Amino acid sequence: MILNQQRRVRVSISGLEKFLAAARKRLRLTPRSLTVALVTDAQIARWNRAYRGKNRPTDVLSFPTDGSQAEPATRRKHRQPRRARPTRSSAPKSASARDYLGDIAIAPAVARRNALRFGRAFDYEMRVLILHGILHLLGYDHETDSGEMDRRENRLRRELGLF
Repeated sequence: MILNQQRRVRVSISGLEKFLAAARKRLRLTPRSLTVALVTDAQIARWNRAYRGKNRPTDVLSFPTDGSQAEPATRRKHRQPRRARPTRSSAPKSASARDYLGDIAIAPAVARRNALRFGRAFDYEMRVLILHGILHLLGYDHETDSGEMDRRENRLRRELGLF
């Protein structure tokens, strides 16, 4: 499910819902396994400050329901994700997990700025952020996993038509 809680950036929710459904299917997740919230710069900046100690907006954060702290799901604007502060076990959850994994918060205004800055389509940028957030909810942590998350994300990008 994608909830649009911001008004600043026009977003094709139906297009993102289709991508989210394809990603969930590829990862064998149920339709109700996670929620994506599109939020304002101010809201994501508050969460980024509270959970990561960074006083600025970011593009994406993941909030797992397993009791760990918010997993910073920010990523480098290249192909590889930026290193995140380790807050979870480096062992990924099973792709067949049927529980509610958690929530992903995305700031479309930040995503739009990043897309413009790096010459990418906004829709592409939003899809990459969704996928990156899902992998964090599944327990991947590119800070501690010796490239496992990066490899998995790149493979899924190809399989889901993002390359």
